[in-house]
Amino acid sequence: MMIAYAERFVHESDAEARQDDGVSGLDLQLQGILDWSPAATAPAARDFGGLRSAKPRAVVRPSGADDVARSVRAALRSPSLTVAARGNGHSINGQAMSDGGLVVDMRAAGAGHFQVVVGAGAGAGGAHYAVVAGGALWDDVLERCLSYGLAPRSYTDYLGLTVGGTLSNAGVSGQAFRHGPQTSNVTELEVVTGQGETLTCSRSDNSELFFAVLGGLGQFGIITKAKILLQPAPDMVRWIRVVYADFGEFTRDAESLVTRPDGDTFDYIEGFAFVNSDDPVNGWPTVPLEPDQRFDPSRLSPDAGSVLYCLELGLHHQRSNPPSDVDSVVGKLLGRLGFVEGLEFRRDVGYADFLLRVQNAERDAKATGLWDAPHPWLNLFVSRNDIAEFDRVVFKGILKDGVGGPMLVYPMVRSRWDKRTSVVLPESGEIFYLIALLRYTLPYPEGPSAKQLVSQNHEILKTCKENRIDYKLYLPYYQSQEEWKWHFGKQWGRFVERKARFDPMAVLAPGQKIFSRSSVPGKMASDGGPAGLH
Repeated sequence: MMIAYAERFVHESDAEARQDDGVSGLDLQLQGILDWSPAATAPAARDFGGLRSAKPRAVVRPSGADDVARSVRAALRSPSLTVAARGNGHSINGQAMSDGGLVVDMRAAGAGHFQVVVGAGAGAGGAHYAVVAGGALWDDVLERCLSYGLAPRSYTDYLGLTVGGTLSNAGVSGQAFRHGPQTSNVTELEVVTGQGETLTCSRSDNSELFFAVLGGLGQFGIITKAKILLQPAPDMVRWIRVVYADFGEFTRDAESLVTRPDGDTFDYIEGFAFVNSDDPVNGWPTVPLEPDQRFDPSRLSPDAGSVLYCLELGLHHQRSNPPSDVDSVVGKLLGRLGFVEGLEFRRDVGYADFLLRVQNAERDAKATGLWDAPHPWLNLFVSRNDIAEFDRVVFKGILKDGVGGPMLVYPMVRSRWDKRTSVVLPESGEIFYLIALLRYTLPYPEGPSAKQLVSQNHEILKTCKENRIDYKLYLPYYQSQEEWKWHFGKQWGRFVERKARFDPMAVLAPGQKIFSRSSVPGKMASDGGPAGLH
């Protein structure tokens, strides 16, 4: 056991002491580690986005929820100290940073708890579930669940993210059309609130906290434990990509697939846009699934435009299934679709290999240095009503030459999302689309700078507003109160009320820049929210 004391912050001058923000003299009494060395604070000042930097005063490596709560209570005793929970550092715009405050490294306690309960039946009382630490990585959760023949129902495309981190946003991938986001597949949470209390919450107990924290951007509490729904895991996935030249055909087929009943559609449905050229990063070569597969552009009609589209599909099956049976099911499902004949690519892969496919791209990007380059990604939810206009002005306009990475576009079903959570969706329609522009900055002069790509992101959002496109940012980041009010829309009042209830001094998640720290307990702004709204 290691007891860490914040009074170890000893400064050489009065000027440094005035910058201490009330840290010196605080006794955190941690069971884990309090580290204020540059080796700890420098990495915590950066994130995957590589666009912002904010150095914390210290990094807390908690042994469990009690240490997280001690850190929050210590901040509450200080005039202006803040606390940010950091998972695997994959934020894009500094959301998990705390300038001059405490960063809690949730990975430190990530392996601290893991339990799988195998249900006895198919009813609610017989559900399979896992109870895991908030700092656990999803790839670790998958590996451990597979040893029981089970797996989580809903994922993100990249699994090197923490459970608490994705639940604080939504957590989406190609399974969300069926099971909803990850926030719809958790039944109970352990949360440390902004008042330093450790509470268990669910749909029936402390339900307001439960729904506030899910998709709450870390504003109401830090998730230290989660009870996740599981399902029997298949052995294999038939991985398929089919190409479209017409966006209308692409969206009609995608929407048909995500609204069909279970058993009459695929188990995984995503899609992406790509450039109609031989560009190795943005074009035809990004579509085939095997090295010996070739994209034949002669299959395209002469009037095909500058941008093409691909549906990416997955069908679960067992190794014991005869290949002819799998072929028959796939043939039936594909037979309803209007993709370009001859531009179909298939591959059979293990279930875990399919879910971990992005890790291969990670390995390659690390080898070339791209993983550590800035990532000015942009993620949006766009209403089905406006997705054709988005295609016209953004994909075929601003992004007609690509983004130097994937341009994901695929539909989701609103009824699979619980409106009681803090997640914000477009205002209209049962169907909406995820747009994810996953940019990598290439070294000059090979590609535009991060600044230029951020500017293009702003241009895209400006264009959406000018064309009255119904959209909301996913993984949002804004700088002003008016922007955040616009983002939350009718949910703004509820969001402010939840903040006042669970983190009234605005101690948590300062990197989101929604609320600023109040040094006066219970102090409220004139609009009924915590003091210091940006």
